[in-house]
Amino acid sequence: MPKINAERLLSDLRRFAQFGAYRTGVHRPTYSTQDMESRRWLAQQYESAGLQAHIDGVGNVFGTPRSKQRSLLIGSHAESQNHAGRLDGALGVIYGLEIARSFAEQPCCAGLPIAPLAWADEEGHYSSLLGSRSFVGDLTEDEIDRAVNVDHGLPLRQALRAAGLHDVPRYLVEPERHVGYLEAHIEQGDALEASGQRIGIVTSIVGTWQYSIVFHGVQNHAGTTRMAIRKDPGLAAARLSTTIADRFPQKAGPRSVWTTGRINLDPGAPNIIPGKAVMLFQFRDAETAVLERLDVLLRELVQEVAIASGCQAEVAQTEIGLPRHMDPAFQEAIEKSAARHAPGAYVRMPSGASHDAQIVGKKLKTAMLFVPSRGGISHHWSEDTSDTDVILGCQVLADAAESILRGDLGIAPGAP
Repeated sequence: MPKINAERLLSDLRRFAQFGAYRTGVHRPTYSTQDMESRRWLAQQYESAGLQAHIDGVGNVFGTPRSKQRSLLIGSHAESQNHAGRLDGALGVIYGLEIARSFAEQPCCAGLPIAPLAWADEEGHYSSLLGSRSFVGDLTEDEIDRAVNVDHGLPLRQALRAAGLHDVPRYLVEPERHVGYLEAHIEQGDALEASGQRIGIVTSIVGTWQYSIVFHGVQNHAGTTRMAIRKDPGLAAARLSTTIADRFPQKAGPRSVWTTGRINLDPGAPNIIPGKAVMLFQFRDAETAVLERLDVLLRELVQEVAIASGCQAEVAQTEIGLPRHMDPAFQEAIEKSAARHAPGAYVRMPSGASHDAQIVGKKLKTAMLFVPSRGGISHHWSEDTSDTDVILGCQVLADAAESILRGDLGIAPGAP
């Protein structure tokens, strides 16, 4: 069995966090100077580990084994949310690097090809899950032309040019070259910590369905318009939020969640009854049937509220992310490894957040491993995971990777 180098693993995580360091976390937006420096550093580490390294046309970083055998991809995303944590994405990236190194160094695993990688823009500074969608062929040139940075409006094409990637080809998956894909991640919630578990074996990644809901009313004077004749779209949006809270539990699954992320009123002045309200809303679940039920209910509730408020309503679905179930054999490999290294401290669980694994799963067998997040905090610079859990997670994933590769190559356990 492979033995990871725990000290090197932690050192590399600390080094990676220096790119865009911010308080105890990082600020490393996609294609920023700090992000590209981190990707070039990573490519150097892949080369030092005996791999062929390259950064493709959207910034994905690949470490390709010098072997004709099918390889196992291991990685996550390298960029961060704004002023966020040092482990979100980076944990899985450095796990891939450490496992590739450990396999290359130890005779028991030297013939088992690990292909570490780092995806670009999973966090959606330009377009969510951009790197993995490019890899599986779901990112069109037209989408690249249209995409802009959500914070400052820079077109993606300009960002790629500034990063030196404008004339670099994008790498597309060749399924026959890979056994599958493993991704490790901090949980980004408190389920593991609250239950005293140390390893989560991800069963599925939820689908996210997102909507823009617009209520049109009558803009008028806030002081002279009688309440009885108002058609207030702001009130309609508020009513919809509370109606959803009352009615969604009747159709939701046991792990369904929903969120009103934003309500904008136009013109948004205290002495004007708004003429329009725009509401951004999403729900998530791991089962497509549940998502479909909630979609039907949402549309019914929008119309009910519109009629009751005297407003006109429009519903546009802006995102349809389908759930992705992880490969059963890969899950079993992770679970057996967890049972060996953390007996009684592991659990199978769904992921409530989106990850690149759900995209890669369209083309390859895929699985994920979670380690606990202290306090359930993520997308904030105070995000953290204990060193012991970081080390444990990497060792569990390394053993699972060995098991998966030996099974694919028909090599008996323990054989060189």
